[in-house]
Amino acid sequence: MSIVIINTGCSNLFSIQCSIRRLGYSVTVTDSVHDIKQAKKIFLPGIGTSISVMNFLREKNLLSFLKDTNQPILGICLGMQLLGKYSYEGKKCILLNKVSCLIKKLPNINCSVPHIGWNTVHYNVNNNIFKNIDNNTQFYFLHSFYMKVNQYTIASSIHGVQFCSAMVVKNFFGVQFHPEKSGSQGEQLIKNFLEI
Repeated sequence: MSIVIINTGCSNLFSIQCSIRRLGYSVTVTDSVHDIKQAKKIFLPGIGTSISVMNFLREKNLLSFLKDTNQPILGICLGMQLLGKYSYEGKKCILLNKVSCLIKKLPNINCSVPHIGWNTVHYNVNNNIFKNIDNNTQFYFLHSFYMKVNQYTIASSIHGVQFCSAMVVKNFFGVQFHPEKSGSQGEQLIKNFLEI
């Protein structure tokens, strides 16, 4: 099976690659449209700002592909937020618009921002992405912006406010947390995505 991590220029590419390899799969990191179109499973990671990643995807001629593809894609952290409509990180940034949600900054309500560390993920929809993972398991988060709970939310978490921590819309999966930094439960989630 051809597996690709889209090279978005962010820092967690190596750890995602290592997690997939530990599961016994081969994986390529690339920004080649040709190679990505051949993949059976695609990972869309992101760290940094939505503007910089969207600009990077635009420069690599990947935006139209990402908007139209039917291939299974897992967006991780900022990669999930890119599935929204707009981000208010800095100036307003147009995203992939797979979900009509705005990406806003976490409010500083009796909590620290950015949200860093382990937090409970409560899934309310029985989806195969959480197969063999107990409900209310903790995953590792690192983010300052969030997507609100919406009709495509399959799991939520609370940090000052309740927010979407996992979603599915058609062939697009998204997780706000970092499965590649979340130990055995994170690797199980990656395995589940690869086997869907």
